[in-house]
Amino acid sequence: MEHTLTGKFHIIESFTSGYLPAARDIFVYLPPGYDIDSSERRYPVFYLHDGQNIFDAATSFRGEEWMVDETAEALITEGRIEPLIVVGIYNAGEHRIDEYTPSLDEERQHGGKSYLYSKMLRREIKPLIDRQFRTRTGPHDTGLGGSSLGGLVSLAIGLRFPHVFGKLAVMSPSLWWGDRLLLKRVEALPAHLPLRIWLDMGLAEGDRCAEDARDIRDALERKGWIDGHDLQHREYPGAGHTEAAWAARMGQVLQFLFPALDVITPS
Repeated sequence: MEHTLTGKFHIIESFTSGYLPAARDIFVYLPPGYDIDSSERRYPVFYLHDGQNIFDAATSFRGEEWMVDETAEALITEGRIEPLIVVGIYNAGEHRIDEYTPSLDEERQHGGKSYLYSKMLRREIKPLIDRQFRTRTGPHDTGLGGSSLGGLVSLAIGLRFPHVFGKLAVMSPSLWWGDRLLLKRVEALPAHLPLRIWLDMGLAEGDRCAEDARDIRDALERKGWIDGHDLQHREYPGAGHTEAAWAARMGQVLQFLFPALDVITPS
């Protein structure tokens, strides 16, 4: 299959971590107008898990990509979102479940390494990106996102480190993991956190998944999040648990998390 990268990219091959054993590639999308030699403009950054799937059909699951590069290029050019850098972090294959989950599944004896994964993100990958590119480094300008277990780990990391990642894309999250551990963590929050959260679910993913997302939404609202302001909960009739479904709503995700001129308006 042909590669489908659109726009300007920088590729970090075989990145190795001091916290996790598997090496992985990192793809960095740079927005239109980014000129590393002559401009002093700095950009917000959106970190996405499962980097194989977000930019390139040649590397994505079943050849279906999220088209994040094409969508970002179009929305930036149209002035509908702020120009941003997107960092796609490849998953570690057989270690993906371990790295993307916040607790051990004792029956299957895997999972529970999301804290180590967060250390890699916070202490290694983010500092590397901030050194090599003209980024805005604060939490208000730093997003984290993914789908399925990638949505789960985004929420887990965001709840624990809102001073690092202030914008979350929680797409079709696997909220059932650990007997709904993340719901319990939201319910245990002492107060509202400075997080802007996109939360969605396709209704063809099953009634339980939809109910889990609604329960997380309700718990967040009880802690002070306001749907349509710093929380956006969306349901998509007919949408399944697929790369194509997530690609179809990526434009809405980007517009909510990174609106043009940083004007926060309900979507």
